[in-house]
Amino acid sequence: MSLHKKTSELKKRMQDALSGGGAKAIEKQKATGKMTARERIITLLDPKSFYEYDLFVEHAGKDFDMSDKYLPGDGVITGTGTINGYPVCIFAQDFTVAGGSLGWMHAKKITKIMDHAMKLKVPLIGINDSGGARIQEGVNSLAGYGEIFYRNTQASGIIPQISVILGPCAGGAVYSPALTDFVFVVDKISKMFITGPEVIKTVLGEEISMEDLGGARIQAEITGNAHFFSNSEQECFDQIKRLFSFIPWNNIKKADPFPKKPPRSRNYKIENIFPTNPRQPYDVRDIIRAIVDDSDFFEVQEMFAQNIVIGFARMAGHTVGFVANQPMVLAGVLDVDSSDKAARFIRFCNAFNIPLVTLVDLPGYLPGIDQEHAGVIRHGAKVLYSYSEATVPKITVILRKAYGGGYIAMCSSHLRADFVFAWPTAEIAVMGPEGAANIIFRNEIKNAEKPEEVRKQKIKEYKEKFANPYVAAAYGYIDAVIEPSETRNLLIHSLEISSDKSEIRLNKKHGIPPF
Repeated sequence: MSLHKKTSELKKRMQDALSGGGAKAIEKQKATGKMTARERIITLLDPKSFYEYDLFVEHAGKDFDMSDKYLPGDGVITGTGTINGYPVCIFAQDFTVAGGSLGWMHAKKITKIMDHAMKLKVPLIGINDSGGARIQEGVNSLAGYGEIFYRNTQASGIIPQISVILGPCAGGAVYSPALTDFVFVVDKISKMFITGPEVIKTVLGEEISMEDLGGARIQAEITGNAHFFSNSEQECFDQIKRLFSFIPWNNIKKADPFPKKPPRSRNYKIENIFPTNPRQPYDVRDIIRAIVDDSDFFEVQEMFAQNIVIGFARMAGHTVGFVANQPMVLAGVLDVDSSDKAARFIRFCNAFNIPLVTLVDLPGYLPGIDQEHAGVIRHGAKVLYSYSEATVPKITVILRKAYGGGYIAMCSSHLRADFVFAWPTAEIAVMGPEGAANIIFRNEIKNAEKPEEVRKQKIKEYKEKFANPYVAAAYGYIDAVIEPSETRNLLIHSLEISSDKSEIRLNKKHGIPPF
């Protein structure tokens, strides 16, 4: 056969494979407001950068008439391309082909591109849009999921792993995104759950819609499974591109620097943001924007556990991870969810060489029966563990309250922060002045002729002795008490001189975090 005929045959086979589930299935996909799998890849990656592999892979099913069915690409597209000019490995499940169901060869394609990503040390992006395990292939489908989960775990901390939920992601399939670093969801399109509404109704007699059970807003606000929420697929892809501008391509490198830019001081001035009244809340994100390059802060898990703020910014052009208490929500206390949120982010930054800046303003851990029974001790310990474990540069600034265990947990010098600074408004103590005075001077207040006057006097006395940064500074727990206006320059200086920091740790297989 001539080269021309061979080439013609190749083009025909490619055309058949590229047709996906056919015109009707594609039309149905678009009617729900969703792009096709291939459109998603092309839209996300740099123009003309995508190269596809394993286009001609076919499914391995033989039972239930599967041997007579042709599933183009076995319902998943895999390949490599670039984002912002840097290489990535990517796969996208094709819902138009057998509902994107996962069979053995479908899984083999995914695990092959995962192996490439680890070998080449480039990020992995997985676009999930699947009805779940392919029932006709039985245990082979389960084996496929297991192989994916294993690789997610092996790749963790070596390359960034991104999961994009653009359709259903149900049953065992949800555990792969849960094992990855960042999960993106789109309103009214993303659905994640272990058991669907029909199973819940059958087993428990409870009725609930797919959206209310595991929709994008549920995952972003309530469960914390999703890190980024958007209103459209295009907005989602823009978020992914922005994330990749902040993070490195693997754990050996650092994120690429950008030109240094001053904050937009016209909009963000600390003296206008930070209240003089110590009881008045403020938005800590505005403090972050007042000190970072171009006032550009990319928040992570913005809708979940809002009493703590995490995210990426740049200082002098270099990526920094921020962890900050949010006084606007529950006075910035640490609780079960905010502890989980902070701890995981800290560990990501440590794994990928991103320095950590911690802004402290909290009254401690959230008290209450519900929190105690929910395991606030175990969850709160995750913050202590992750900060203590981290070897990247760690800079802490105490803005206002730092009471009790919260003071220790928020990257104090005792957890080996490299530098700890405090504003003159900082209050560092075992507990708040009111509560402390009521305990320490209980009898004196109780037996006084004018108990309320004595109580106020003792509160003032306690404040003067302990509710300030100078006692801690006298013991060397605070490296410097600084004016708020000095914060940016001192942070930049501290990050610069600690950029080549190295720590010798005890040799061990691994620690045992309080999971």
